[in-house]
Amino acid sequence: MAKGIYVSATTPGSGKSLIALGLADTLHRHADRIGFFKPVVHGPSAADDPMVALMKSRFALEDERCRGGLTYDEVRTLLAEGNRAEIDGRCVEIFADIARHCDVVIVEGTDLVGQDAAVEFDLNARLANNLATPVVAVVGAKGRTVTETAAAVEVARKELAAEKCALLAIMVNRADADDLDAIAAALKPGASGRPVYILPELEEIARPTTGEVAMALGVRQIAGTPDMERDVKDIKVAAMNVGNFLNVLDEGALVIVPGDRADVMVACLASSFSPEFPVASALILTGGLAPDANIYPLLAQAPFPVFAADEDTYQTARRVSEVRSEIWSGHRRKVASALGLWSRRVDEAELVERLHLPRAERMTPLRFLHDLVERARAQRRHVVLPEGTDVRILRAAEILHRRDVCDLTLLGPESAVRELAAANGIDLSGINVIDPATSELRQAFAEKYAELRAHKGVDLPKALEIMQDGSYFGTMMVQLGVVDGMVSGAAHTTAHTIRPALEFVKTREGVKIVSSVFLMLMPDRVLVYGDCAVNPDPNVEQLADIALASAETAAQFGVEPRVAMLSYSTGGSGFGEAVDEVRQATELVRQRRPDLAVEGPIQYDAAVDASIAASKMPGSSVAGQATVFIFPDLNTGNNTYKAVQQSSGAVAVGPVLQGLRKPVNDLSRGCTVEDIVNTVAITAIQAQAQSPAQASVPAPVSAEAPAS
Repeated sequence: MAKGIYVSATTPGSGKSLIALGLADTLHRHADRIGFFKPVVHGPSAADDPMVALMKSRFALEDERCRGGLTYDEVRTLLAEGNRAEIDGRCVEIFADIARHCDVVIVEGTDLVGQDAAVEFDLNARLANNLATPVVAVVGAKGRTVTETAAAVEVARKELAAEKCALLAIMVNRADADDLDAIAAALKPGASGRPVYILPELEEIARPTTGEVAMALGVRQIAGTPDMERDVKDIKVAAMNVGNFLNVLDEGALVIVPGDRADVMVACLASSFSPEFPVASALILTGGLAPDANIYPLLAQAPFPVFAADEDTYQTARRVSEVRSEIWSGHRRKVASALGLWSRRVDEAELVERLHLPRAERMTPLRFLHDLVERARAQRRHVVLPEGTDVRILRAAEILHRRDVCDLTLLGPESAVRELAAANGIDLSGINVIDPATSELRQAFAEKYAELRAHKGVDLPKALEIMQDGSYFGTMMVQLGVVDGMVSGAAHTTAHTIRPALEFVKTREGVKIVSSVFLMLMPDRVLVYGDCAVNPDPNVEQLADIALASAETAAQFGVEPRVAMLSYSTGGSGFGEAVDEVRQATELVRQRRPDLAVEGPIQYDAAVDASIAASKMPGSSVAGQATVFIFPDLNTGNNTYKAVQQSSGAVAVGPVLQGLRKPVNDLSRGCTVEDIVNTVAITAIQAQAQSPAQASVPAPVSAEAPAS
């Protein structure tokens, strides 16, 4: 049976769902199959629990590995009847069903709310024992002093010991950021001597979103953008004239106003369209009053949602103030903040070591993408994103910052970048924004560029003009060590992205060509395809270069390189110019890397299928088990990777550029926010092989220090 971990709150309001999410993220990278079980759900149906839904979507869990148990009403009825055995029996049965399909199951206990908190604590302890799962006890520190928090930890230890529960770990959550060190000093060591992890309260997690407010109040949207992920940073009730109101309006405030106050509505709209004024997170029009018909066309243009409420302004404001944010809402920005906090405050290696989990055997797409983020975070690097006026770039930058993946710099006119971010509810606090046209770095960059390109007739005036281009400016930041890598291409061509790098970053020693690979994430392994994006018709030497670079890239991302030089013929069975070129390229690879497993020419089926390999190329160390596939030309490679992606459901990550002295990577113009996040993580990992940046960019404007 699977090993289980019971996440149990020991105080009300502990924020245990964040702990369950962090555990799942950690264990997903260390076990082949994780599961999630919530024995008691508070909704009307166990199948519709939002935390179960979040775990399913976040970690691609099937129904058989992620389930709810009984509803709170069912449990309360059974307890009132004195039928605790029925609760235990049904939960054990469901847990056993999940466990059959998993290596480890995370069990999230009840919330300890209301008058039944003592009963729920007893219920959680009994279930943990009946499921034979050690307990991760979560102590909530919000509203508690340092002394009270330390006492709550001791009480949790004693009560769990009295219940004869196996205590795996204690975590203090939602602590005041200023009290972290004092709490750590006040805590007494437990019997195991293991650390107690202390996590601070994060505003970006605690703040409700516009969607959470709308759901809690049951209000209807009547205008504006359908953006339900905006953080509600403040609440403002418009009960004064417009001039005074604008003076107190803050960025991200939810504005509550009677539905007949057209002046305030217009003022909020005007403020949102001016870079000097704050942008509200939403408007709620109260009293069941319909705005003037002439106002509707203006409200339709609002860059935030506009809701209508039937209740009066006072009742609406009171209800909004009571809305709590929950991790299980699934908003990716909150999830990113939660996982960033977890990675900063929890020693995952130490925690996993307590569990003695078996080594994971499969590399699933989700695990590979999670590993990218962890590897990037392990040795922090700095990446520049030149396309700061693309909203996808801004959303990705916010997620990367919240997950604490790397340092970031955005390029673009600062007012335009920040105005676009504000209009879309994106928080750029802690992220540098540089305008190449006005930056103090532009002069030095232009001088260096003129020096490097003097043989092409580039003088200083021309260089100053070129350095206004984000791709050139960003690439020069990489070249001079101001940052460690660059990612561009969301709004520009591949040629525009890599041309500056070809001009002055140049290729690594011994490499004659810049090429690319796609990391193809299959259901149970990762394959490397090259070159599918850059070189249309490589010659023999270039093919060998691509193979060697692709093998290095594979190894860099944890794929053991076994290189298949692809052709329409296998071994010596075919002849012709195309086959001969692949054969010659294979020999060049063997001469330059005698230690590398390489085979060619070989057909794709013989490279991947062991039974076909046994008949076509018996005894080969590559045939039937290739991991790196080198296509003879761009036409073949590009079509093949897209065919595999579309027909098999494989996830294609890339293109990843290789061969340059410093990392520069290209994005597809159709890229998603997730594509950008993954490519930035890849670039940061590539940069880890380089020396750290020697210079630094100017401090960010209005930067907020991350909690730690």
